[in-house]
Amino acid sequence: MAKKRYYVVWNGLQPGIYASWSECQAQIKGVKQALYKSFATLPEAERAYSSQPQLYIGAGAAKNTDKKELSANIHRDALAVDAACSGNPGPMEYRGVHLPSGKEIFRYGPIQGTNNIGEFLAIVHALALMEQKGIRMPIYSDSVSGQAWVRNKKAKTTLARTPETEKALDLVARAENWLRTHTVSVPILKWNTEEWGEIPADFGRK
Repeated sequence: MAKKRYYVVWNGLQPGIYASWSECQAQIKGVKQALYKSFATLPEAERAYSSQPQLYIGAGAAKNTDKKELSANIHRDALAVDAACSGNPGPMEYRGVHLPSGKEIFRYGPIQGTNNIGEFLAIVHALALMEQKGIRMPIYSDSVSGQAWVRNKKAKTTLARTPETEKALDLVARAENWLRTHTVSVPILKWNTEEWGEIPADFGRK
């Protein structure tokens, strides 16, 4: 059973806190530059709603993480990755965010795909980029499937190949080949959303 989420809408038809995605979606549909994000608890959502959205969305999100908790439980010098997909399959994109600075390091998409494919590609993109740049730091992902696919060097996707999905599936094949021909030498860690809140690379579209 899916865990309860609370949705903050800072910029929408009627800003506020909503108890379901359908209610949130009704407030942001058709709104240019809508600002919204999901939270695990009502108190967290209330704190966010009374604050500036930039603290929770985009570059400021990592900086808003509680410093004491961050130093105790999270590797500070790390990269967080995440994907977003409107539908399954649907337009998918992914990105990587540097935790200490909140800076977006890379972003790809949107292309037609699935969320799991995006999570998988985001991790491999981060690995390849680090190798290219000679950087070593942990990678955080909130996706169990994405991490399992990386460990197994194989994406267990059932996405059918069509002209629309061809790009995503070609990227999956390239990523699988990269994993088979390279050694993964950095830790890939599970982001604990329940304790730490949304991963800083989150797109805020749940």
